[in-house]
Amino acid sequence: MQVFKFGLMATAMVCALSATAQAADCTRVTALGENFTQDSAVLFSQNALKNTLAGKGLVGKGPVRTNCKSGSTMISCYSSQMACKGGTPKTCLGPWLCL
Repeated sequence: MQVFKFGLMATAMVCALSATAQAADCTRVTALGENFTQDSAVLFSQNALKNTLAGKGLVGKGPVRTNCKSGSTMISCYSSQMACKGGTPKTCLGPWLCL
């Protein structure tokens, strides 16, 4: 019985450590988009996020979250997503154009 408990604890520890190692390779990435209309600001922020991930060689995981705030003349939108290592970095000219 003691061997069974030890084996179960060892298995749980290995699973916990592998989940921690996978989480260390992931981070939340945020991109900003600004424009005079909300639809354009959302589009700009989501494209900036997509190209930023591609430029860093990251793969997006989970949903993209977008929050917008109105300023005096411009609308600022922030899009964020969890991203993990696993892609090949692409050549990007800023956050707007990746080749």
